Amino acid sequence: MLFPSLRGSAAALILCAALPALAQAPAPKPAATKPAAAKPAPAKPAPKPATKAVAKKTTPPPPPEPVLVDADEAQLAAAERAYLGDYSCEFKETVHIAKHPKMAGYVDVMWKKHRITMKPVLSSTGALRLEDVTGRTLMIQIANKSMLLDTKIGQRLLDECIHPEQTKLMEAAKAAKIADPEAEAAAAARSSLGITPSGK
Repeated sequence: MLFPSLRGSAAALILCAALPALAQAPAPKPAATKPAAAKPAPAKPAPKPATKAVAKKTTPPPPPEPVLVDADEAQLAAAERAYLGDYSCEFKETVHIAKHPKMAGYVDVMWKKHRITMKPVLSSTGALRLEDVTGRTLMIQIANKSMLLDTKIGQRLLDECIHPEQTKLMEAAKAAKIADPEAEAAAAARSSLGITPSGK
């Protein structure tokens, strides 16, 4: 029978016709590859805060010099009894006392950055009071030491301030005490601060 052979021939013809079309079919595209992840850009440094303009430190003007009146004879005599020069105080502090450069009968007390103009006054007990002309401080000189007081707050600023002359007086007092026991009472009287407490 011819039918089977015809069918085979028809199938072969169809296959031959399809081969050129298959050959011309585009090849399948390869799978698209993902682009490499972009590296992050380097972080920019944080902006520096704006620096404030440094204000120039201006030194305040020195306080005006106090108005001083001419010293009388008593003040001039008291000023002669003030020990001038350096004092060694407690806690390794130092004080320097000098004559006032312009006004006779006054002294300047230098402590740290302070220059205090003082009026010498001799008390009835023999203690020498150096009174701040502004009324803020008071320095008391007795036989064996000196001390600086703040009269506004009632506090001692410096104590055990010793001038070389006071050292000599203390050594002399010790020698006198050994020679005469009654000298102790006299030394105690000389060491009085010259401050009379107000009785209430």
